[in-house]
Amino acid sequence: MGDKSRAFVSKALEVATQNPEFLPRSFDLDEMRKDVQLFEALYPVLLSLSQFHELVDDTFLAVGSEAYAAALQVYTYAKASGQGAGLETVVEEMGQRFARKSRKVKPQAAVL
Repeated sequence: MGDKSRAFVSKALEVATQNPEFLPRSFDLDEMRKDVQLFEALYPVLLSLSQFHELVDDTFLAVGSEAYAAALQVYTYAKASGQGAGLETVVEEMGQRFARKSRKVKPQAAVL
């Protein structure tokens, strides 16, 4: 619920509480009150979790970027210095990350 909907619900609860006589007997005002109270209690928790999620996501992206940059350095050094050190297979495997798929030339339809 956005701010406008929250205000609407709050006003509706206020109106219902002050004027219960126009509501049908089947309407459970206590249940509405409980729902609104629980929603209001959960709202700051949700905001905190959203902020926490954003911080974790930012950290995850930053750490991932740093790890990838370090991996690129390892690959570059292994490629440059790995000749004869038994790293050729590993360098080749790591190089698959940068392998490009060759573009297949579409066969042209036979011209009659």
